[in-house]
Amino acid sequence: MRRSFATTTGEPSCAPTELGKQPGGGFQLLDLPSSEAVARHAAELLLAACLEQPRRPLGLATGRTMTPIYAALVALVQERPAKEQETLRSHWCSFNLDEYVGLGPEQAGSFATEMRLSIGQPLAIAPHQVHLPNGLAEDPEAEAIRYRDALCKAGGVGLQLLGLGLNGHVGFNEPPCAANTTARCVQLSASTRRANASAFGGDPDGVPTRAITLGLAEILEADRILLVVTGAAKAAVLRRLLDQPPSADLPASWLHQHPSVCLLADPAALSG
Repeated sequence: MRRSFATTTGEPSCAPTELGKQPGGGFQLLDLPSSEAVARHAAELLLAACLEQPRRPLGLATGRTMTPIYAALVALVQERPAKEQETLRSHWCSFNLDEYVGLGPEQAGSFATEMRLSIGQPLAIAPHQVHLPNGLAEDPEAEAIRYRDALCKAGGVGLQLLGLGLNGHVGFNEPPCAANTTARCVQLSASTRRANASAFGGDPDGVPTRAITLGLAEILEADRILLVVTGAAKAAVLRRLLDQPPSADLPASWLHQHPSVCLLADPAALSG
């Protein structure tokens, strides 16, 4: 396993256009001074990916880590000239990692609702340009396959945005999870439901028990991966990720096998 590290206390040493492959694989770690700086830099990288040629779909995630990133992205886009904003809107194409089984796009707590409120409405992006699995599909397993095929047909992900779960999951790929695991319907762990309870009135029992998720196989097929980790609550699992070799017990550890992973973290997350 090869890891590459860069530490900053001011402006990031990695400009948005420099998010590229690490020779031999490994993480490029940017230690940024605050969670706000992490969100801003992640937004800059996402915007750069939106505007690059040839255009590829963005891979997006949801959750508390992503909320400030999307707010920063909206602010950055709104600062751009009107013509550039229109180009971004007309060519936008994104695929989210996952969606809860049993929740529709208009229901509170669904990731479709979260994306509509954080990206779709503020940037006036049409709903059909922001792709998520259909949580109301009669056959969730068949829907996972359909969704995977739709992503492949769209050309696959250029830049994949990821958060890090407290138990090491990425997407809803709960441990244990092999690197070749593909899109599927999964049972959510108790720890994941507790972590996501804030969107359901703070009640873990209100969180759906199943979800449709892209697998590690689809995540690892992205050209580039942007992993964002903030807050002291993630310090222990981030330390495991940095120290341990790839293992099914820590699904995020398979990212070490990818040739282009940029890890953005704040001091709290790196305090473990």
